[in-house]
Amino acid sequence: MKRDPNDLIRYTTGERVNHWVVGITFILLALSGLALFHPAFWPLTQLFGGGVWTRILHPYVGVLMSVAFLFMMIRFWTLNLMGAKDWAWLRRIGEMAEGDDHKMPAQGKYNGGQKLLFWLLVICMILLTLSGIGLWRSWFSFSVELVRLAAVVHAATSVVMIALIMMHIYAAIWTKGTIRAMWYGTVTRPWAKQHHRDWFNEATKEP
Repeated sequence: MKRDPNDLIRYTTGERVNHWVVGITFILLALSGLALFHPAFWPLTQLFGGGVWTRILHPYVGVLMSVAFLFMMIRFWTLNLMGAKDWAWLRRIGEMAEGDDHKMPAQGKYNGGQKLLFWLLVICMILLTLSGIGLWRSWFSFSVELVRLAAVVHAATSVVMIALIMMHIYAAIWTKGTIRAMWYGTVTRPWAKQHHRDWFNEATKEP
């Protein structure tokens, strides 16, 4: 795609690569995790070379996602700190859902919904990583009670995270012009001004 010189750079190449590593590893983990969770999903193990390879690969892919997510969190955590405008945006999220976002409070690079999602995913990643360690019996040895607790936490948190990511994908598709930012790193000026006016003003130095 040829870049319009008037477009605004929203994500660098490194940020986009980081995002897609997290996204791809999450999909792999969701599919392999479902296969290991319930017999109904067992056929999904064929995507990974069978049941044995699914069990072997799942935790290692989990480590990769945890590390990639850690880098992403370090990159973006300061941009996701909640402020008064973010809470005001969340209180009026119904207007956004109805497609009328023209009167929403001006937002920075991320709106209140994106920031809340970010911190929910951070919590999920911490729980998944810790509970995943508790279940990785080829490397660690914990009591039966702790393993059982880890299994419950891991499964419950996985369900929550899958739901959050599905909501994230839906919002990205629903808000026209958003996916382009993660594919090419740029957005149009009208898009930025409508959805993230404070960030637009900062990026263009307009008052």
